[in-house]
Amino acid sequence: MSAPPEIPDIVARAFDMSRRAGYVSFCRNETGRLLATLAATRKGIMAEFGTGCGVGTAWLRSGAPAGTTILTAELDEGLAAAAQEIFAEDPQVEVLAADWSTLLNKGPYTLLFLDPSSPEAAGVDAVVDLVEQCGIVVMDDFAPCEIWPPLTGGRVDVLRETWLTDPRFTAVEVMVAPDATALIATKR
Repeated sequence: MSAPPEIPDIVARAFDMSRRAGYVSFCRNETGRLLATLAATRKGIMAEFGTGCGVGTAWLRSGAPAGTTILTAELDEGLAAAAQEIFAEDPQVEVLAADWSTLLNKGPYTLLFLDPSSPEAAGVDAVVDLVEQCGIVVMDDFAPCEIWPPLTGGRVDVLRETWLTDPRFTAVEVMVAPDATALIATKR
């Protein structure tokens, strides 16, 4: 997988903030470049459920065109404060120190970046009404699986299987690195 080694300044600032906060659970550069590319195709309101220190948000922002808004929520107040510091001067980004459910009534979203480690927030039924028609949902941190149905830890990965087969979305799993895939779903 090839990509330029340089990363956008806003992403570098988010990585630096994550290191200082001791927070190591953030989206990879490969996924980030995918987010930036998809964000560049969107207008309107984008959202991220689970900000951490803002690395995913920074990647979204690096691709977002003028006039778009990015809303993101982080339950951990310390992490939210760190992310708020990164985007303090950016009128296109709003970081909320709150549970992801605070974003439920602020859509519909043109792009929604979800953390699949919280299945209650990442299920198709929980998300379908949050995304506008032709809106995109992105989830990362899946381990590659070459069989069907997809397995994780020896069990069927119901979340991934449901997203890839739900008739309300056209979805694909994309390998972003040899050890990682992302799921991209577009609402019909």
